[in-house]
Amino acid sequence: MEDIESVELHMAKQKIAVVGAGLIGLSTAVYISESISKCSVTVISDKFTPNTTSDVAAGMLIPHTYQGIPIHQQKQWFRETFDYLFEINNSSEASDAGINLVSGWQIFKTIPDEVLPFWSDVVLGFRSMTEEELKKFPQHRFGQAFTTLKCDGPSYLLWLEKRLKENGSQVYARRIEDLWELHSKYDIVINCSGIGSRELMGDLEIHPIRGQVLKVDAPWVNHFIRDGDGLTYIYPGIHNVTLGGTRQKDNWSLSPDPRSSKDIFDRCCALEPSLQRAQDIKVRVGLRPSRFTVRLQKEILVHDGKKLPVVHNYGHGSGGFSVHRGTAKEAARLVGECIAALEGSSLKAKL
Repeated sequence: MEDIESVELHMAKQKIAVVGAGLIGLSTAVYISESISKCSVTVISDKFTPNTTSDVAAGMLIPHTYQGIPIHQQKQWFRETFDYLFEINNSSEASDAGINLVSGWQIFKTIPDEVLPFWSDVVLGFRSMTEEELKKFPQHRFGQAFTTLKCDGPSYLLWLEKRLKENGSQVYARRIEDLWELHSKYDIVINCSGIGSRELMGDLEIHPIRGQVLKVDAPWVNHFIRDGDGLTYIYPGIHNVTLGGTRQKDNWSLSPDPRSSKDIFDRCCALEPSLQRAQDIKVRVGLRPSRFTVRLQKEILVHDGKKLPVVHNYGHGSGGFSVHRGTAKEAARLVGECIAALEGSSLKAKL
């Protein structure tokens, strides 16, 4: 019988498969590859940038509030994400990663119930707008001014892929129909399939909220403007300005709707008339993977006496960019628990 130290030395690295290569999948894979040494990470997906929902997203760090998750937990996810991206923004990697600081205004036609949102001390310089500032928006009575971060989706996803490969991880293009396909090659599976979890896991709680945006060339627009209802927004980024938007529940269409484009453009021009001179207008459509709350949990799948540890991390809806690093960290913690359980079982079997 081998002694315990000898058994531990001979334990193979745990093989981890991440299903999904959007923002959540790639950021989760990167975090695990950087924080857990005793594993190998492989990302498997049928869609990669520039063809993911994350490529369409505006990428602004302004949190969405999730039901069923304590506010202190949501604030921690946001703070961890903001701090991580702020560090990248303050490095030579900022341009490649597509991350920029942007200041601006969130404006309201009526004074909101939450004058001081839970994330107000995470973003920079949060304050109420002055009367002079509000003169720019005569239809609005109240506003908040602050500086936050914005990610250019395609640039950031490419940057994450590059980080993964530098860490020795593998990336494969393949459609997964059933997680059990991965059982023979991988010890743990992380499900970051977003809206795909409806078919992959039979999760009928996840549904699309269709978002249509315009990406325009208007380099003179330097400040973001967001209507408090979240429907109309102007977000300047490194490469273009994102104008939005729509929130169409249970609409699966990825085809641009010309009427929605006109409505978006008119609403944004009402807030920033200079946008009438915008050039190179492109229409993009994405399906937000929305759920009553984020699914971030462990599950042991059992089939014919075999077990497959799965960590789910999906259902972020319109708030993925604001919390992706925080939820990746939590997913990695759950993976660590799975690894400890597997190693414990292996140790018992060998002793």
